[in-house]
Amino acid sequence: MGSQMSKSYSLYYSKYCFFCQKVLMNLHGRDDLNIELRSTSDRQHAADLMKGGGKTQVPCLRVDDGSGNVQWMYESDDIIQYFAKH
Repeated sequence: MGSQMSKSYSLYYSKYCFFCQKVLMNLHGRDDLNIELRSTSDRQHAADLMKGGGKTQVPCLRVDDGSGNVQWMYESDDIIQYFAKH
């Protein structure tokens, strides 16, 4: 069972997306979270999102549990709720 410390997070977002801004504002000030921000205006990030998650919808949180299990979470409210619980 992986510990919380071994998890890594990447948030795929667009600066023009209201729902992305909602997630980013909610995470503002949460210095305890180490989240890599990946703007989909970067073609490589957009390609990685499509390859891994299966679609280019943003926001998308990629959760890697450190043991090879990766979860892709797309809904802004689900992402906010996930961090409220963890």
